[in-house]
Amino acid sequence: MNSDTRHRLTVTDKILSKTFLPLIPKWVTPNSITWFRLVSIPLVAFLLISERYVPGLILFFLSAFSDAVDGALARTRDKITDWGKTLDPFADKLLTGVAVVILASRFLSVYLAATIVTIECFLLAGAVYRKRARGIPIEAEMSGKVKVVLQYIGICTLFLSAIFQMPVLLIVARYSLYFAILVALVSIVFYAFPSAESDRRFR
Repeated sequence: MNSDTRHRLTVTDKILSKTFLPLIPKWVTPNSITWFRLVSIPLVAFLLISERYVPGLILFFLSAFSDAVDGALARTRDKITDWGKTLDPFADKLLTGVAVVILASRFLSVYLAATIVTIECFLLAGAVYRKRARGIPIEAEMSGKVKVVLQYIGICTLFLSAIFQMPVLLIVARYSLYFAILVALVSIVFYAFPSAESDRRFR
């Protein structure tokens, strides 16, 4: 495993290191948790398509929670790998993309879903380009992390709206996803115009 001392622990990392991470056996690697998220995505899609929203919400929540766990585990146990840094954001975008395409298209707007997926594809392509062309590791900026949280809030609210049939939840979901799009545009600016400090760190 390659260590990466450039990474600092986030507040979430510190909380998980005191609560959940001690329960995870030493033989469980961050990459194996990322694989769990990837494997769970087709099942999440199946549950959504078949309108089984309660088990779909449970599995989506577990998959989304694994996003925080694998990153925290990698940083706290010094198990950061290039493979993990590449596959983790891909798994995150695929999970949110599947949920947004099905739920947002069904309950909100096809155009909203298409906008979110298009932006996510652009961000992923930009990250891969920076990695290959400039040697800058694929890492989430703070704006990207905020965007993911807003997306998860919007998606989970859509689940709850489908389960409890509460129109007000659709409003919450809609504006959460709107704000996620706004923050995603900020992320695009970071990818398109990286700071000089970032460039110096990876030269």
